[in-house]
Parts: sequence; structure tokens; C-alpha cells
Amino acid sequence: MNLTTFKASLTADAPPPKASIYLHALWHEAKGDWEKAHVLVQDLPDKTAAWIHAYLHRQEGDTWNADYWYSRAGRKRPDTSLQEEWDSIATVLLQV
Repeated sequence: MNLTTFKASLTADAPPPKASIYLHALWHEAKGDWEKAHVLVQDLPDKTAAWIHAYLHRQEGDTWNADYWYSRAGRKRPDTSLQEEWDSIATVLLQV
């Protein structure tokens, strides 16, 4: 799967079944279900989950909380649009 096919899956009723939990979170956020996306990553202890968690808090406008999670992910808040960050995260995850 690549970014184009992953984005095309947003027309479906469910995320691609073989996609990682991280991609499921991005999928739900893109479909407008921020809460579901947040639930999927909030308790995962790794840096990938922290990156998505940071993005989600940035998306909701909670900069302080986003910066905390970017730090946990070993990253800095990007200077790009939310859509560009979503694309970047998805692209990295699709290469794993």
C-alpha cells in the first residue's frame, strides 16, 4: 500500500484490515473521528504512537500538549500544515 491507496481507503467504512494500529489512528482522524484516533494511540508507549499523539493534539489546537508528545517522540513540532504532517506520518508508516 502507498499513500495514494491509503488515502483512497478513506472512502471505505473501515480502515484497511492489514494496516498497523498507527495507520488505523490516522485513518480515523482523517475520517473525522479524532476520539477514536486518540484512543488507539494514547496508551501505546513507543515513539511512533507519541508522534501521532502529538499530531492529534496539534490538530485540536492544544500546542502545549502537542509539544510534550513531540518531545516524547524525539521530534519538534513541524512548520508545515496539518495535512502535510498527516501525509508525512502516513508515508513513513507505509514504508515500515
